[in-house]
Amino acid sequence: MYRVSVIGTGFVGLCTAVCFADRGYKVLASTKYKEKASLVNQGIIPFHEPNLSKVLKKAVRSGHLRAVLGREEAISHSDISFITVGTPANPDGSIDLRLIRQTAEEMGKALKEKEGKHLVVLKSTVVPGTTEKVVKPILERNSGKKCVEDFLLCSNPEFLREGNAIQDTLHPDFIVIGEHDKKSGDLLEELYRDFHEGGVPPIIRTNPPTAELIKYVNNSFLGTKISFINTMANICEKIAGVDVRNVAEAIGKDHRISPYFLRAGLGWGGSCFPKDIKALVAFSKSLGYEPNMLETAWKVNEAQVEHTVEIVKNKLGVLKEKKIAILGLSFKPDTDDIREARSIKIIKKLLKEGVTVTAYDPQAIPNVRQILGEKIEYATSAVKCLRNTDCCILVTEWDEFKRLKPKHFTENMRHPILIDGRRIYNPKSFSEKLDYVGIGLG
Repeated sequence: MYRVSVIGTGFVGLCTAVCFADRGYKVLASTKYKEKASLVNQGIIPFHEPNLSKVLKKAVRSGHLRAVLGREEAISHSDISFITVGTPANPDGSIDLRLIRQTAEEMGKALKEKEGKHLVVLKSTVVPGTTEKVVKPILERNSGKKCVEDFLLCSNPEFLREGNAIQDTLHPDFIVIGEHDKKSGDLLEELYRDFHEGGVPPIIRTNPPTAELIKYVNNSFLGTKISFINTMANICEKIAGVDVRNVAEAIGKDHRISPYFLRAGLGWGGSCFPKDIKALVAFSKSLGYEPNMLETAWKVNEAQVEHTVEIVKNKLGVLKEKKIAILGLSFKPDTDDIREARSIKIIKKLLKEGVTVTAYDPQAIPNVRQILGEKIEYATSAVKCLRNTDCCILVTEWDEFKRLKPKHFTENMRHPILIDGRRIYNPKSFSEKLDYVGIGLG
């Protein structure tokens, strides 16, 4: 069984590391942060992700997973290394490869003293050409070795969903291997076939730039599909008796369309869709092509925030000195991630209007405090969040919010007005008891 190292202990890196360890591999998770290494080695998760805590504790107790500082030990005591460091966006939306370059340099220096052919696998989301034009030459220059002759190289993008990352790692829909050469691809495929045992998902083998582009195309298509149904939802709102949910259900029966990602709402956020779409737009423009469809998908998504605030204005008139409840702060349920979250954008617009905002989220309040501080009030429960408010905006579809009944709104709010931004409530039963507005409901 191959020894595995994972370079980077963020969302992708740690989930990858614990799942390999759970399947019996010896795994070293490399980080530069003492505090994070200490947490991991104690079996403590540094961020919220369902089932991660359980699998991490098991991996640490079994001795299959250990966090180490730096890259040298991780490289010298493994056969295959996954690079999972972050690729944040520059101000213009283009990808920032500084961490990739730095990591490749450090790994190259570690490979210099390593015997045998080590496989380097770039899992981070990067624009086409990064594996071969950036990572490969840096590895060669710092190791004094040649790719293929002395070490192996692949691109292997991830397709993990926050809130479902462990399941997605253990049971992916497909695996993409962008091989620099056949020997590199053969080794990575062998690893995955062993990892998945009898239930091997479809494996797509291609070259590195194609593999790198597949990740961007995948996320861009999903984001565009959501923006499309949100556009239709805005049209539906202007037609009496029309509900976008019925429209989406019907067209989703068409096998060419499918029902997935046809849920209208406040738009998408998180660490992937916004960053990846902006990066693909910037990359396309660097090639001399204007990706108008992607830019429109982005604009539609951002416009949903303004659209939501306009709904509030139509209900309350002047917003100054009004009190509004925000249910849900994370960009999606089952995570504490607030990157590009709709909640933050909506709250900032409401604050400019002179609104007092009270918010509640099961996991994300500590992260929101780091951004908004005490500019808003934080409730300790959904019901407390509703008290004495003039309007409520349901932003994130946490399961606990689905258990709220009309009476929770009517008995606690000053003016029981509910904007159901994720369409989790029954329009008929809620409309009978309070002023209910559903996105995409005419």
